[in-house]
Amino acid sequence: MNAHQRKKQPEKVRRTLLDAAARIATHRGIADVTVDAVCLEAGVTKGAFFHHFPSKASLVNAVFADLLERFETELAEHMAADIEPLGRFSRAYVEAVVAPGKAGSEPLWAALCLSALTDAELRANWGEWLDGQLADHGEADDPDLRLARLAADGLWLAAITGSGLEERQTRETMERLRALTRKPSL
Repeated sequence: MNAHQRKKQPEKVRRTLLDAAARIATHRGIADVTVDAVCLEAGVTKGAFFHHFPSKASLVNAVFADLLERFETELAEHMAADIEPLGRFSRAYVEAVVAPGKAGSEPLWAALCLSALTDAELRANWGEWLDGQLADHGEADDPDLRLARLAADGLWLAAITGSGLEERQTRETMERLRALTRKPSL
């Protein structure tokens, strides 16, 4: 069938591009996410790519936003199961970031978050998202909750760089972090 006779499916093409970029970032690193590589992986033309994304940077930002959306969904699931309001977001954050098999353990998450260290736009996107979450859940200024989240980030970084703790140590540390989210600040 000729291209001009095919039914257009812009959302499917966009999703295909996002997934292709995510696979490349996961398996080869964010530096290998190029327009040519993504088009080849997705099986689309450069015209289709540029119809959806004006640049590689806009695609990477869209992949990051997509990942944040999934992370936010996971956080919401954890919070919905938590009957204690104080520290609910931070407990969910600790679980989602550190627990094996969770969003934070995905290789894509690691690739994008580590790229955020050198990419100002990704860094700003993360900061805005986190600030919004903390404001929405009333946990922005609590030092114990902040400490728990920052420690969870440290555990995550140690795990993805291969310098993580043994499973027993990770469980113990997570229990301490959960406890920290349950006691009121002094």
